[in-house]
Amino acid sequence: MINVGSKKLEFLFNQKMGNRCYVILISSFLFLISCDNNYTPKPKGYYRIDLPEKSYKEFFVDSCPYKFHYPTYTVISNHKSPKNESCWYDIVYPKYNAQIHLSYKNVDDGFGLDTLMEDSRSFVYKHTVKADAIDEILINTKNDVHGIIYEIGGNTASSIQFFVTDSTTHFLRGAFYFKMEPNVDSLAPVISFIREDLLHLINTLEWVE
Repeated sequence: MINVGSKKLEFLFNQKMGNRCYVILISSFLFLISCDNNYTPKPKGYYRIDLPEKSYKEFFVDSCPYKFHYPTYTVISNHKSPKNESCWYDIVYPKYNAQIHLSYKNVDDGFGLDTLMEDSRSFVYKHTVKADAIDEILINTKNDVHGIIYEIGGNTASSIQFFVTDSTTHFLRGAFYFKMEPNVDSLAPVISFIREDLLHLINTLEWVE
């Protein structure tokens, strides 16, 4: 009687273990077929950048032969030129560690217009090592302001540069820089925002005789 009972208990135990293994195998199979083998990782995210509302005021210094509108959320500081030339300024964006550098030259002071334009172009094309593309946009405003905007694609130190002139006397060059390692993907909203400010500056620029 004892032997028969032991065999019966052993049979019941083996049956339960078999059922349990069967459930585990079925569950594992269902889990595997439910997995998506075409999983695509999500693109890298970036922190949200808060941008201020557009607002401008006029910049004019008696000793400089130009005036324009610049953003109220920036700070303008005088920039000392290599040859102590006047009317060089930086429009600084403290919140974004960026600036627009402006340098002025008088064409009558021994600087040929062709030379000044070629120098500006050379500064732009120094970025070709890292640039994805360089687009040139012609400038012609109602205020006798003519020139070229250079938009530089890729992770370059300067993404936008320009020069403007009246073709006879005045020549103003501008360059937009970040004071940090550039990352065009994360900084795209700021670049677009400052590009609008730069276009506004050019469209409101006037020569002062």
